[in-house]
Amino acid sequence: MSGIDPTPRLVTDVEHLTEQAGARALGGPVDGGTGPGDGPGDGDDRPHDDRDPEGSGDIGRRAASGVLWMTAQKWLMRFSGLATVAILTRLLGPEQFGLVAAASTVAPIVYLFSDLGFSAYIVQADEVDERRLSTGFWFSTIVGGLMCVGLLLFAPVLADLFHLPDLVAVLRVMTISIAFVVVTSIPYALMRRRMQFRALAVQGGIAALLAQVVAVVTALAGMGVWALVLQLIVAQGVSAVLAWIWARWWPRLLFSRRDFVAMARFGLQVVGVDVIAMLRSWAETAIVVASLGATGLGYLSIAQKLIQVTQDMSAAALLPVATVVFAQVRSSADRLRASYLKALGVSYAAVAPVMTVVAVTGPVLVPLLFGDGWEPSVPVAQALALAAVLTLGAMLDHGLFYGVGKPGRWLVYAVAIDVLTVATTAWAVRWGLAGIAVGFIGVAAVATVVRWKLVGRLVGAPARTVARPFGGVAVCVALSALAGMAVARSTDSLPAIVEVGLTGLVIGVVHVVAVRFLMPSTARAVVEMLPGRFRGPLLRVVGTAPVPVRLEENA
Repeated sequence: MSGIDPTPRLVTDVEHLTEQAGARALGGPVDGGTGPGDGPGDGDDRPHDDRDPEGSGDIGRRAASGVLWMTAQKWLMRFSGLATVAILTRLLGPEQFGLVAAASTVAPIVYLFSDLGFSAYIVQADEVDERRLSTGFWFSTIVGGLMCVGLLLFAPVLADLFHLPDLVAVLRVMTISIAFVVVTSIPYALMRRRMQFRALAVQGGIAALLAQVVAVVTALAGMGVWALVLQLIVAQGVSAVLAWIWARWWPRLLFSRRDFVAMARFGLQVVGVDVIAMLRSWAETAIVVASLGATGLGYLSIAQKLIQVTQDMSAAALLPVATVVFAQVRSSADRLRASYLKALGVSYAAVAPVMTVVAVTGPVLVPLLFGDGWEPSVPVAQALALAAVLTLGAMLDHGLFYGVGKPGRWLVYAVAIDVLTVATTAWAVRWGLAGIAVGFIGVAAVATVVRWKLVGRLVGAPARTVARPFGGVAVCVALSALAGMAVARSTDSLPAIVEVGLTGLVIGVVHVVAVRFLMPSTARAVVEMLPGRFRGPLLRVVGTAPVPVRLEENA
């Protein structure tokens, strides 16, 4: 995965690779916005689009609508995806998941250098024209095509590097999905720029559902690891076709050296951050494979899958939308600060309860979802769930720094944290999977404190103000976790699904009540994102109930 990983991870699994490709092209939490765009290019300098051709209205209303559409897509994809993984883990072994996880760490390098940050530039630019769009498309297509050919030729070398001979065939077939991503980066960026979140949500849902059906059918047919590879190819292929149809744009035979230089000036800074993250990912994968083998990597990939699912079903939909908002309000320091603090509080409040459920019910939840034989993934999932709450801000901060045109500062941070992460992994692997996961919690804590200081300087607020949303949610997590553990202990004789359901329900209720009284402005911000029929009654509850304790600052 490019950029600083929102959740510390060692692998990039099939579904995550699919979404990473989309995030890069969309300029989401991975690519974010950039600083002020350059002027129109030479030649055809007509602005190609405004930012909202499908409607009008203020940024807040469009952003809220986008969050709801993307959230609906995430829930659909994650419920169906979790069911798919539950089936596949009963048909395939950890070695096969590990193979695809290893292959998936190689593919993003093609996205990185073929895109060169151009999609991020298009998302944030004040204006884009046909020459600039075509310049980005032809560069990405040509460079991406050459790199795909290189991947076909050097697959044996990469397989030797990972000590996985079966990786050769997997890498070569996965090149098909990589090609789909390369040729759709500009259409994706245009849809993102226009805030066409409804179209993006429908497109992603259709592609994911079709891919999951293909994966299950081919796995039942005994195709083994190829079921996972075909899932990725189908997802990327369907998504590419729909993106070209709905973006309503076709490249012209235009290429401008001046536009290329203008886009590459920022793009190279994006690449700098992403290269560091890519090297870290490779180093971590090599360390795990060398010490624990493909089986260990497979256990890690399943633990990460669970964390990814829970994260995406909570606040992940907010983050790509927030990135666009940061780029559009960057001219006003007050609006930027208020938008960031509100998005941070809402993200923490939304993610914390589901991560708490994973941490509390992990020993029951993992076997329930993935079957027997995956118990080594339990402590990893529990540790990563705690780390995910800590590092949630990294996704938002990444987009924030790019949105205000400060990728250099993020690069310095990325280098320091990635070096620390690799060193911690190399040291902790002697204690196996649990040691690695616990090491990530330590790194996440250090990275979070550093980001508080960096973000505080950027938005013109004391570090304690940036840290306050986390302090509030930490108390909420502690209260809901204690309640959840009490319920889990008293229901351990019941069927697993009942135990998880009751525990999750209690955690959710306690968390909502705690947020209402300890983080009232965050509770109000969450309610304000809901559709009108629900928003009115809930706002009356949020706005009139007494507030005996306050652990946040009204932003």
